Amino acid sequence: MLYQKYYVILILSLLIGAVSSLTAQQTLLVLKDKISEEPVAFANVVIEDLHTSNEVRRGFTTDSRGNVSFVIQQPVKLTATFVGYKNLTDTLQPGVTKTLFMEPTVYNVDEVVVTAQFRPVTVDQSIYKIKVLGSQQIENKAAITLNEMLAGELNIRSTRDNALGSSITMQGLQGEHIKFLIDGVPVIGRQNGQIDLEQLDMQNIDHIEIIQGPMSVVYGSNALAGVINIIRKESDRQQMSLNADAYYESVGVYNFTAGGSYSKKKNSFQLNAGRNFFDGFSTVDTYRYQQWKPKLQYNVDGSYMYKTDKTKLKLEGDYFYEEIRDKGIPLEVFNYDKAFDKYFFTNRWGVRGEISQKLAKNSILNVLSAYSFYSRIKNTYLKDLTNLEESLVPEADKQDTANFDNLLFRADFNNIIKSEVLKYQLGVDLNYESGYGKRIKDNEQQIGDYAAFLSINYSPIPQLSIQPGIRAIYNTNYKAPLVYSLNMKWNITVPVAVRLSFAKGFRAPSLKELYLDFVDINHNIHGNENLVAETSQNINFALNYNSQTPAAYNWGIDLGLFYNHIENKIELAQISAEPLLYSYTNVDQYYTQGFELNFNNRVYPWLKIILGAAVTGRKQYDEASSSSHDFIYSTDATTQINYWWQKTDIHFSVFYKYNGAYPILVLDEDGATGLSTISAYNSLDINMNRWFWKRRINVQIGGKNLFNNTNISATGSQSGGIHTGGGGSVPVNWGRTFFMRLQFKFNK
Repeated sequence: MLYQKYYVILILSLLIGAVSSLTAQQTLLVLKDKISEEPVAFANVVIEDLHTSNEVRRGFTTDSRGNVSFVIQQPVKLTATFVGYKNLTDTLQPGVTKTLFMEPTVYNVDEVVVTAQFRPVTVDQSIYKIKVLGSQQIENKAAITLNEMLAGELNIRSTRDNALGSSITMQGLQGEHIKFLIDGVPVIGRQNGQIDLEQLDMQNIDHIEIIQGPMSVVYGSNALAGVINIIRKESDRQQMSLNADAYYESVGVYNFTAGGSYSKKKNSFQLNAGRNFFDGFSTVDTYRYQQWKPKLQYNVDGSYMYKTDKTKLKLEGDYFYEEIRDKGIPLEVFNYDKAFDKYFFTNRWGVRGEISQKLAKNSILNVLSAYSFYSRIKNTYLKDLTNLEESLVPEADKQDTANFDNLLFRADFNNIIKSEVLKYQLGVDLNYESGYGKRIKDNEQQIGDYAAFLSINYSPIPQLSIQPGIRAIYNTNYKAPLVYSLNMKWNITVPVAVRLSFAKGFRAPSLKELYLDFVDINHNIHGNENLVAETSQNINFALNYNSQTPAAYNWGIDLGLFYNHIENKIELAQISAEPLLYSYTNVDQYYTQGFELNFNNRVYPWLKIILGAAVTGRKQYDEASSSSHDFIYSTDATTQINYWWQKTDIHFSVFYKYNGAYPILVLDEDGATGLSTISAYNSLDINMNRWFWKRRINVQIGGKNLFNNTNISATGSQSGGIHTGGGGSVPVNWGRTFFMRLQFKFNK
């Protein structure tokens, strides 16, 4: 009887296997370009079973003819993705041959953005004017840091401090008015009000979202000029991925990064790490002292994500370490046998948790919590150049440690009422920052900023959206006003859209502006406890035309106008000439206004040209000193060219920018407004790249700063500001360099 039972089981198993083999059938998918009808080679294809609860996913890659085949037993959902194309979703039946056409994207209007949105939308649907720097543009530019990505953009001017790093101004407003985010979490650790953008590298970055204009209703303080949100790649896009990137630049830059991701069912993991090294550089060989300091950086970030149709849970952690060596000039008093060497150590790390839960058909709850830590240490040593021994200098002012941390909790609930006619978003945004160190008053200070906000989006007709918003703030140090905004978007026709916004902003002084004394050989800056909080009014207007129909030639125009008025703007001012001291003060009235115009052209698929021009004006007035300055304007112009030589499959990229004479309004020791002007200069980067081995290996070579800009002359009051390149000049770059980059990518 037992043997008979085994025989029955065996026969049933064979019958089930036979039935399964009969139902499992070979399916062929062909992907083609919707315009040229050419094959889309090496695209990523993910299939998911439609009728199973365990969400089995499998990943494939099309071959050089755009074909991919697989065996399925039942209908599946497929998702096809490839750089430069809209995501394609469809259903496949077993045993069929199906050809699908992928539609090319047009100038990033199809990029999905999340910054300040109720829920993810494409750029052209957003009520805000958002500029997107996509992964393809990051790759074409061969950008290593955020500073390199932003320096070539209109209405953004990059400056560099050889000790403090790189920073930007946007719409004529400085870095302390710009909110920098990584996946929605504020970046902390400002030096002299600025985030060092060379500490934010482009490893594992999917795209960058830029909103110009006050975003205080959504993001609170430090968002008067706008928000720059760096979006990392998510780990669930492929079943498995591996990547490595080696970069060399002739000035002495040696970088290497590597990472990977793994996804199974609802869970996905990701880990990335990198090492960046710069050997230091000076235009004049000084034996030891170098104008551009040697720098070593390490980056590590990792994430875990759980994702279903209704729930998304993501946990992230990252760590950054930087060491800068400032080697001193041999000292005459020690018979040139000894020198003071300074070391600057930066540690930045954070953890972040995010959950997004779909509660009903049209409502979503998002919760974000994060802890960020930043530490900067300065150590000074007396180095014996005969035996290379070092001894820590005992003077207290030669050593310094400053620590800052930030705790963030943010939650918002958004709901859609009556289809798309009425939507609202209600949320809380809680920030608590503390700083401690011997250069901070009483060794420790804290500031809290707790807010609730509400935005309502009303669309009386599909072509028109009106979105008012309000934010109520409690600041532990300052009485904050109600902050409000009004945004409008009108699609006049399908390709033409008009956006108009009016907003009020608020910025409380930071802990550093209030309490921190920053003193070294190049800086002598003191905080001011009597600072008044800033408030602002802003108007932005944008007109966009982008031809939406697929065609071999596409073109578009983007026009933006802006006006900013800041009351009690916090400004760094000279308070003494002998000795040279700086502190923060309030300027009664500060204004910026200007425009930006971009003309986009694309001859598909081999040529893309973007031409742009911008004008920015600044004016300030201070009643106490009866000091004023009329609007002073600066001009920028850019040209970006991407050309694909189809016969050789080589891509060429050209990035040119004219940086017009740049005015800086400064305050002297009498409180009078003076003018310093940085001379105009041109910048040019050119590179070429080609993919090999089914788009797994990319080789890229090129030149950066080909006009060989180093120190740009500055004239007028305090020419060059508090930290110059010497002799009335401002450092902008370390000169002409050439680079080579080798990338490896494997996706399954």
